[in-house]
Amino acid sequence: MSRKAARFPSPDLVRAVLKGHSGLGIAFAAILYLVCLTGTVAVFLNEFQRWENPGLPRMESFSGDATQAAYRAAMAQAQAQAQAPVEHVFVRMPQEDRPWPMLRIDTEDGQRTTWAADAEGRLLPVRQGWTEFLARLHINLHLPQSWGIFIVGLTGVALLSSLISGLLAHPRIFRDTFHLRLGGARRLQEADLHNRIGVWALPFHVTVSLTGALLGLSAIIIGALGLAVFQGDTAKVYALFTPPHPVEDVRPAAPIDLGPAFTEIASQAPDGRISYLAIEHPEEQGAAVMFEVEDGSSRLVNADTYAFDRAGMLYYEQKAADNNVGQQILGSLGLLHFGWFGGGPIKIAYALLGLGLTYLAAGGVNIWLARRRDKGRAAPGWERVWAATVWGQPLALCGAAFAALFTPSITIPIWVWGAISVATLGMAAILAVTTICRSMRLATGMSLVALAAAHFMLFGTGDGIALTVDGGLVLTGLFMLATLAGSISLTERKALLG
Repeated sequence: MSRKAARFPSPDLVRAVLKGHSGLGIAFAAILYLVCLTGTVAVFLNEFQRWENPGLPRMESFSGDATQAAYRAAMAQAQAQAQAPVEHVFVRMPQEDRPWPMLRIDTEDGQRTTWAADAEGRLLPVRQGWTEFLARLHINLHLPQSWGIFIVGLTGVALLSSLISGLLAHPRIFRDTFHLRLGGARRLQEADLHNRIGVWALPFHVTVSLTGALLGLSAIIIGALGLAVFQGDTAKVYALFTPPHPVEDVRPAAPIDLGPAFTEIASQAPDGRISYLAIEHPEEQGAAVMFEVEDGSSRLVNADTYAFDRAGMLYYEQKAADNNVGQQILGSLGLLHFGWFGGGPIKIAYALLGLGLTYLAAGGVNIWLARRRDKGRAAPGWERVWAATVWGQPLALCGAAFAALFTPSITIPIWVWGAISVATLGMAAILAVTTICRSMRLATGMSLVALAAAHFMLFGTGDGIALTVDGGLVLTGLFMLATLAGSISLTERKALLG
């Protein structure tokens, strides 16, 4: 009689992987939840920028003369402040979901100044307290940039590892793709939802976690490649993916004239659409300007690159169709990570899938806590802390958005978010789990409706997208209140409302 083939994976391996899966999730739980939540909201970053600036003029294109005028005006303001020499000037041309040009000046002392511009190139103040707060919170957690990006990159690695270990720890996960035990024990119901959402959206989860890890750990990856291939020279690694720098010449000069470069671009790519340009050391003899010009193809990375020196001579050209694999990967990471391709339907899909990923980040800890309680080793303190974390962050983000309505600075939203985060965690010391969940859901739902109303009263109806965002905030707030109303008794509702 032949022996049966050994099971793979073996029960011992499954138990070991499951333990590791739980450990990974718990170790990175709070950061993972925050990164997933803010990433879901950040899908609509450009729409929120329109929400913050409904009065800015909208346009489909920005001429070379207007770009020159805006750039010269920005340089004049930078020279008037005279804090430090200008290192870079970046210009983002109008696009469909942000229909105005944006200019940013970086000085050598690390200061950044940003403006919008009208069709004639006149500079206009731009509000971005909320959008900048949200972007920085997702990208580097408002920590020093190198450390913050590294931690977020590690979170992407942890998420990807959790996905892989979750698959190995549940051998029947694909077989039970549509098996849900609803209405029974809460832990089993949560476990089934956790596993099903993990499988149903697995390609999305892998894409977001992998691209997030690559974006966050890019400096380490490039350093490792430089050490392994070029004896530690990372500049040679960057040269594989980015345009070369012009010949260095630090002698002072008048700001570089963009006219000859625009004329040459019109000749080189008459049907192309300029999406971005970067000016390097504009007040030095070695100044240069680099253009990204969309070639009109359906490729994810479809921007040709042209670089010109001070005299307007083309010294570098790279067609998107000829990009190497590394350039294609590098150019597509951000687009794939945030869903910034394919227009509105892709963004909505990314937001819904991102909510599912956020639920996975929160639900994993809920399952672990429920399992401890079932085994007689309940951790009520951690249950309260986790409830305050999960339901406190939406309220804290809402508070930061509220603060941004009254100031263009990013500082006050950061302080408001931090204060609400600390206050909600403090509630864990005095309130029960159910009270924490319900009170914060009530506060968040009401705050979302109030935020939309306040924005409407302060900024009016200048932009249809801004009105759409307000409508989305109201619907989200009402949905939270409706789900709360369906799960709370009349006595508890009266108690919560005072």
